Amino acid sequence: MYQFKKLFITATLATTTALSGCVSTTTAGTISPERKQLLIVSSGEILRLSSEYYRETLAEARTKGTLDNNPAQVARLRKIADRLIPQAALLRPDAANWQWKVHTITDNTINAYVMPGGKIVFYTGIIEKLNLTDDEIAAIMGHEMAHAIREHSREKMSRKMATNGTLGIAGAALGLGGWQAQVVGLAGEIGLNLPHSRTQEAEADKIGLELMARAGYNPDAAVTLWQKMDASKETKMPQFLSTHPSSANRIKELQALAPQVQHLYQQAK
Repeated sequence: MYQFKKLFITATLATTTALSGCVSTTTAGTISPERKQLLIVSSGEILRLSSEYYRETLAEARTKGTLDNNPAQVARLRKIADRLIPQAALLRPDAANWQWKVHTITDNTINAYVMPGGKIVFYTGIIEKLNLTDDEIAAIMGHEMAHAIREHSREKMSRKMATNGTLGIAGAALGLGGWQAQVVGLAGEIGLNLPHSRTQEAEADKIGLELMARAGYNPDAAVTLWQKMDASKETKMPQFLSTHPSSANRIKELQALAPQVQHLYQQAK
């Protein structure tokens, strides 16, 4: 009983500390927000878990013979990433030190993502089916980079842990084995499979537009990207965009936002 009471008190203290320690992972930009975030899970833990998931993803693709099959396509993506990465570091300086990687997986899936720590993966379906221009690729990549630098996956896991109760939070804070196992099990689901919240998606839209404009890519391409998406015959919404508003509303919102960063695009040109 004494040990249970001690754990409960420790758990309560851990919860109070965590909830009072909200921070913003990026600085505010031209249209980029500076919302405070609940971050209970450590950045190091998220990087460890995402790196493990990333290695497994590449290993599976390599085994299937679907990893980086088109060198020219990979080079194209890396060239775009090389222009976007320095802009990400303007909003989050330590991102300049991330070990950025770019890979493609041959698959008809319309999907792409940037994992915590800068691991970029594009499925060839999204490039080829939508016949994307470099500017449209930059729109997708900038959006996904925004999720990474804002640590939205870490925020999602932190909120999940918070809603699972005080003892669970304390278990993570104290490194207890049972909860640690649960965190590992949730990593892939929460970090990549579950959709981001609308608040996070709205942030990614704004930050993504700013990143691409600063890198010299036309922010209007975010609009044409969604027009292509809307015109495609895909019956399933792309996983990485599943919580966005309807295409019509999304296009309208992007059309309103794009002019706000046009001056950055013109300066970069």
